[in-house]
Amino acid sequence: MSKGFSLAGLLRLRHLQQELAAGELSSARGRLDENSLGIERARIALGATSTDVTSTAVLYAVAAGRASLRSTLSDLTALDGQLQGDADAAAAAFADARAQTIGLEKLEQKHAEGVAADELKAEQDALDELASTAWHRDTEGTES
Repeated sequence: MSKGFSLAGLLRLRHLQQELAAGELSSARGRLDENSLGIERARIALGATSTDVTSTAVLYAVAAGRASLRSTLSDLTALDGQLQGDADAAAAAFADARAQTIGLEKLEQKHAEGVAADELKAEQDALDELASTAWHRDTEGTES
């Protein structure tokens, strides 16, 4: 019977941590993409405002609308910087979790290779013993 990998529980934990970090990274990138879409929409809306001014009231409304869109665009741009920082932090956390997992995976692979080598050696020893016993029996039977 082969000996199990003694750090299997820790490896499962590292895989869970890696999956959690991957989920957080995906979520952060999704928020960043969504905000980028909002910025693009605000820019399009700002460029598409009507310039047909027929009265002072329309001029005030257009100016207020453009000021509001500029303010929204400014807020979205500031949020974009924060979301980019969040995404960078999530990427670093994922890279760290992945590095910890890789180290344990390499240990598990070495363990599996060692167990396989031990099993092959035990099998070879058993075959050698069988062959040696059969040879001794054959040589004793021919000498009599």
